[in-house]
Amino acid sequence: MKKLIGIRVAILTENGFEQVELTSPKVALENAGAKVDVISPQRVKVKAWDKTDWGIEVKVDKELTNANPADYDALVLPGGVMNPDKLRQNENAVNFVKEFLQSGKPIASICHGPQILIETGLLKGKTMTSFPSLQTDLRNAGVNWVDKEIVHFDNLITSRKPSDLDAFNEELIKTLS
Repeated sequence: MKKLIGIRVAILTENGFEQVELTSPKVALENAGAKVDVISPQRVKVKAWDKTDWGIEVKVDKELTNANPADYDALVLPGGVMNPDKLRQNENAVNFVKEFLQSGKPIASICHGPQILIETGLLKGKTMTSFPSLQTDLRNAGVNWVDKEIVHFDNLITSRKPSDLDAFNEELIKTLS
């Protein structure tokens, strides 16, 4: 059933994203009828990390400097260790995410993805989950960190790891329906 016809979703990523944390939400959203753009500081493609080694390359639909959060209904932030670490050091990426947070549009972030959310300085008082190694960073940012498969608080949908992807995708699609 194509219940997300007319919905546009941005996936913000860099090289080193966890492969399944980008591909699984992208396929689920597209199967539900959403138009999904992969956005990156990279111009042509980004390379995945697949568990223990480099994975596939994914086409970049729009370079970050040419992307406008106002053009999208939701944002997905995949994890991986390298990807969010690179993004949180990129002022354009942080500002892109900050605009989404301030707009109230849904943001779905999994695993290490919340690292860039921390950089916005807008997480105080929110309840979230993430890969367990980020819990201290999130708590230091004022987050009530919990260890759950899925946490939906305000406009944030967060999950811990690839095994949570079914619940993550389901919650995101339900939110956008």
